[in-house]
Formats: sequence, C-alpha cells, structure tokens
Amino acid sequence: MLDIPPQVAWLVPIAIPFVVGILVGAMVKRTIKLVLGIVALVAVLVGMGILSLTLVDVFDKAMLLLPQLITTGQGALDALPYSSSSFLVGLGIGLWRG
Repeated sequence: MLDIPPQVAWLVPIAIPFVVGILVGAMVKRTIKLVLGIVALVAVLVGMGILSLTLVDVFDKAMLLLPQLITTGQGALDALPYSSSSFLVGLGIGLWRG
C-alpha cells in the first residue's frame, strides 16, 4: 500500500481539487468556444438563406433538449468539489489560461 508521509499529506486535499478545477475550467472554455462557433456557423447559414429557422422551431427543440441537459448536469454538479477554494482557484486558472 502506498503511504504518504505526514509532511506532504496535508497537500493532497488541496492539490486534487485544484487540478480538477484546472481540468474543468479548460473543458468549459473549450466547450464555450465550440458552442460559439456552431452559433456563428448557423447564423451565417441563416443569413445566406441556406438554412431556414423559425423561432418556434428553435423554442420547440430547446424545450426537448434542455431538460435532458439539466438532468445530465446535475450529476456532474454533485460530483464536483465546487465549495473548495482550491477548486475555484483552479477553475479560474483553467478558464483564463485553458
């Protein structure tokens, strides 16, 4: 079994949420970039007349997909240590530098 020396054992509960925060921040930043790219592409296609969207179609599709997205996100939110200050610092660094 792996024994952690007591001199560095206090770092483990600080370092793990920090690293998770950096990873989550980088993933969130890349996801936001991807969503903005897709929105820009759809806007260009609508502007050129290649794609036709009505507001009713968009709202109907959103009402189908958003509840599924929220239930999926609830599980991830329960698993993240978002109350830890080291996680929040890591999240900020991941969003900024990710």
